[in-house]
Amino acid sequence: MNTFLIALLIIGAGGIQALFTYRMYPLMKGAAVLGIIAGCGIGTYGAAMRLIQQVDPVILSLDWLQIFTFSLKIDAVSAFFLVPIFTISAIAALYSFQYMRDAQRPLATAANYFFYAILVVSMALVVCAGNLITFAITWELMSLSSFFLVIYDIRNKSTRDAGYLYFMFTQAGALFIFAGFGFIYSHTGTLGFDAIAAIPDSAKLIAFILILIGCGSKAGIMPLHIWLPYAHPAAPSHVSAVMSGVMIKVGIYGIVRFYLLLAPTSALFGQIVIVLGIVTGILGVVYALGKHNIKRLLAYSSVENIGIILLGLGIGMLGVASGHKTMAAFGFAGGLLHVLNHSFFKSLLFLGAGAVIQQTGTATIDQLGGLMKKMPITGRSFLVGSLSISGLPPFNGFISEFLIYYGAFHGLTLQGASFVITTLAIISLAVIGGLAAALFTKVVGIVFLGEPRTDFAAKASEAGGIMTASQLILAACCLIIGIWPEPFVQAAFQASRSIPLIADFDTLQFIPVIANIARTAVLFLVLFFIVAGIRKLLYVGKEITSSGTWGCGFTQPTVRMQYTGTSYADTMVEFFKPFVWVQKNYSGINKIFPGKTTFSSHVHDTSEIGLNTFIVRPILFLLGKLRWIQHGNIQLYIGYIVLAVVVMLFFL
Repeated sequence: MNTFLIALLIIGAGGIQALFTYRMYPLMKGAAVLGIIAGCGIGTYGAAMRLIQQVDPVILSLDWLQIFTFSLKIDAVSAFFLVPIFTISAIAALYSFQYMRDAQRPLATAANYFFYAILVVSMALVVCAGNLITFAITWELMSLSSFFLVIYDIRNKSTRDAGYLYFMFTQAGALFIFAGFGFIYSHTGTLGFDAIAAIPDSAKLIAFILILIGCGSKAGIMPLHIWLPYAHPAAPSHVSAVMSGVMIKVGIYGIVRFYLLLAPTSALFGQIVIVLGIVTGILGVVYALGKHNIKRLLAYSSVENIGIILLGLGIGMLGVASGHKTMAAFGFAGGLLHVLNHSFFKSLLFLGAGAVIQQTGTATIDQLGGLMKKMPITGRSFLVGSLSISGLPPFNGFISEFLIYYGAFHGLTLQGASFVITTLAIISLAVIGGLAAALFTKVVGIVFLGEPRTDFAAKASEAGGIMTASQLILAACCLIIGIWPEPFVQAAFQASRSIPLIADFDTLQFIPVIANIARTAVLFLVLFFIVAGIRKLLYVGKEITSSGTWGCGFTQPTVRMQYTGTSYADTMVEFFKPFVWVQKNYSGINKIFPGKTTFSSHVHDTSEIGLNTFIVRPILFLLGKLRWIQHGNIQLYIGYIVLAVVVMLFFL
């Protein structure tokens, strides 16, 4: 616990000093980055040691003004989530040193580092909260600090709108969490975690659903995901990496933690989570296929991966309810390992997208192209992230999805609704994997391959050394977990042992299977490099020429004849109607000698449309009708207060 507190103090000090040294811009950035990296390094080491040594939980309690107890507890689950929190935050902070270069706004940059440090500290405190009040306070601190990070470019109206939308969703989610806490308190009479498992089974389901909605809003579960595609493009790219790679996983932590505390035995809990995972995973990747803004596309891809995590956790919950140890162990281990894996490859993709946007000045993928030659390190790192997120070997995404598949196939022995749900989960995982591969084929192909579609893509150059180094570190992590997965799989199993059913589950018998997968991945890499080396040798001394691509009979081909993101994904997106609304505008050809012809296509989020139609507009209409109450007459305002007091006295 001392290591943990020291790490938080150093991180906080790094952020606070930025507010006092903002006039010395390079010094301010350097000190903030060094402080955050140093604190995160200490925190990562402490959390990793707890997982490796498998020590007993550490508890710290502090009475706050004799009102409530601020309690922290670090167990295996907390330590597992602390690893990506500290690791990704450190790498993103390193990236920010070169990315944040607006010297004309030193105070805004200093405030960004301050709230960044607060966000890291608050996320770490949330996953170590030891009672309801500590969880609630640190959750709100995390939400508020991330809100200020989103509105960094507050001069931009779209950024302000994105920040306000995120604020409303995060506060609405918090209300559901607090309602769940209030419901739990009404049955236990205490703010501690220890008595939660004793509440009645019917109350457990209600409490879990309330907390699932609240934490699901932060995690981006459909249809509570609407803020993600707006907040991520608005925030600086290193902040997007932390929010998508780590912060939304704190929502997953909340779901896991309160499932463990409630200790339910009903299969309904797992069935609900799996259904949410199916909807979230499939629709998340379909919406991503239809997007043109690279950061908005990655935001929807995060929704997709939250769906995969939910599928793993739901399979684990079904295993617990049915007493199936293997299904439970692999479901939870796969879901938790995907939390770690996603933090690496999604952060890598956001950092790569940030480098592309900074060097080209645009986030629209159809205005890019040919960047693999202009930005080779960023392009190859982004390719590694794309292969990882698609679940392809020899990278880390394959390992966690394999564990989820393994657990799900063991669930085919179940009966009734659980069998049907498990079968749908397997099919959904396959569909999500295929669509994810298509999605990132689109992104890599249009952004990094082909010919530059615009002048600013043609004039792009590689990002700075620190920014590319950050990407290379994350790419290396994706590869290391893919070819040496045993310790990471063991860590995920260790975190899963908090569930009584699988506390004594023998995972060593399955490690050889994981090791064989790793050997296959290494063999693939060796063959790849051998073939690449032979190709290199065969071209030694040969003259290499270049010429235009065959234009299929056209004598003057142009870059406009390349595939666009819309044309590439159109058939796949159309397949999922009516869950996806595709709006197309085509001027048509209606003359022998037509003039300018235009075509545009936009994929709209049906959840957002439903929110506007059935919630936002009716509320605005009702509030408009009540506008007469706000008339400026002080006497009537006093009357309102007196009337409210009388009504409360009557009921109390």
